[in-house]
Amino acid sequence: MPDTYVGAIDQGTTGTRFMVFDHSGNVVANSYEQHEQIYPEPGWVEHDPTEIWENTKAVVTAGLDAADLDATQLEAIGITNQRETTIVWDRETGRPIHNALVWQDRRTTDRVEELEDAGKIEMIREKTGLEADAYFSATKTEWILDNAEPLKLESARTRDLRERARDGELLMGTIDSWLIYNLTGNHITDVTNASRTMLYDIEGLSWDAELLEEFDIPEAMLPEVRPSSDEATYGTTDPDGFLGAEVPVAGALGDQQAALFGQTCFDAGDAKNTYGTGSFYLMNTGEEAVESDHGLLTTIGFQMSGEPVQYALEGSIFITGAAIEWLEDVDLIKNAAQTAELARSVESTDGVYMVPAFTGLGAPHWDGRARGTIVGMTRGTRKEHIVRATLESIAYQTRDIAEAMEADSGVETTTLRVDGGAVKNNFLCQLQSDIIQTEISRPEVDETTALGSAYAAGLAVGYWDTIDELRDNWQVDRNFQPEMAPEQADKMYGRWDDAVERSRDWAHEE
Repeated sequence: MPDTYVGAIDQGTTGTRFMVFDHSGNVVANSYEQHEQIYPEPGWVEHDPTEIWENTKAVVTAGLDAADLDATQLEAIGITNQRETTIVWDRETGRPIHNALVWQDRRTTDRVEELEDAGKIEMIREKTGLEADAYFSATKTEWILDNAEPLKLESARTRDLRERARDGELLMGTIDSWLIYNLTGNHITDVTNASRTMLYDIEGLSWDAELLEEFDIPEAMLPEVRPSSDEATYGTTDPDGFLGAEVPVAGALGDQQAALFGQTCFDAGDAKNTYGTGSFYLMNTGEEAVESDHGLLTTIGFQMSGEPVQYALEGSIFITGAAIEWLEDVDLIKNAAQTAELARSVESTDGVYMVPAFTGLGAPHWDGRARGTIVGMTRGTRKEHIVRATLESIAYQTRDIAEAMEADSGVETTTLRVDGGAVKNNFLCQLQSDIIQTEISRPEVDETTALGSAYAAGLAVGYWDTIDELRDNWQVDRNFQPEMAPEQADKMYGRWDDAVERSRDWAHEE
């Protein structure tokens, strides 16, 4: 009998990855495809949902072929996804009515300011655990229904999108539900993705009627909410479809919660930080939804079948890895690997600070009108200083979150588990350890978002029996200990707030 495995679809901000894992959590297949980033106006970011689905099919097929695996060897598929990115599509045809609005998109900032003026921010925070922000799905869905071009139907006259939504003809979802719909035909999301919409009551565990009314979003549009690891499964793939097999789709987690799961942060106090396009620092708070007084989000960490929801505190940093991409875009570097070499070539930034607020500031500042800023430059400033300042900005933003996390939770972090593409950079990992004065622990398998969704799906179908098996799989690649004196770290961090202040409230014209 051939060996069996668990597959994971990791649909991220810049591309789609398919990975296959064995029982020990080792990677046996890996395929990746980028998709187009669409910028219709400053501050607007879109993706083509159809391109994402076509790429998903392509990477699944390519990954299986390259590893000489058959789809029948997959016991389950898990999904992890860029969160908050929002799609509205036709229930019958499956066609999107507009491009996806990406989590980075700021076009609804005015609407968020209206909510603030109307005194509704606290109500939203109490129900959802979130800061009211254009980041989340509620205002994105509202914008699509108000502004998308109506579908031209073959057999009926064009009708108002809101009327069609009320009649149940349109579906709304985040990327996970878009993929589940295309894989299984079912309209389902999991609790972690639901908790990022700004429409979901995270303690009542239901779509909230008051919020749905506020944004005029009919509940008929919304997906059914299920556990992240679901023994009932979300459905199976079509045996006559592209896979040619009936494979259960049994797990889904938003990418940051998937990384929490993949890093085996199953106990209250466990914490991880993922360095991707942005960075997302999560701490498991157990069965208690801890309210933040320091600009963090209270969110759902994960839920397994038949078990209570596990909550988390989250610090969402919008731009970290994307700041390194920007250095490449403006020809300051040739590739991301070059950043460590350039940063090491100077002893300091010579007083230069870079605030990568390209799409506003997330936690703990929450300023949708902040924009990217470089301060402290002189005629002696060279690209090496700017590159180093960019890496330091990642460490400073993470310290912002670490300090807020400790203040809210009362738990001092002694070890921070890290993952994501940027942690391959040893210079950055050491710098991060120095700036927050905490041990940094990098795992052997750094694609922890995909691994987490595979774990969730595999647990659901019995491929793994207990979470203790998953803990046993987790292996350290390298630990980084603070080497900088605390006084020096404090001095470097001391002017970061001044630099942040200069980036704030800049984008009035948008």
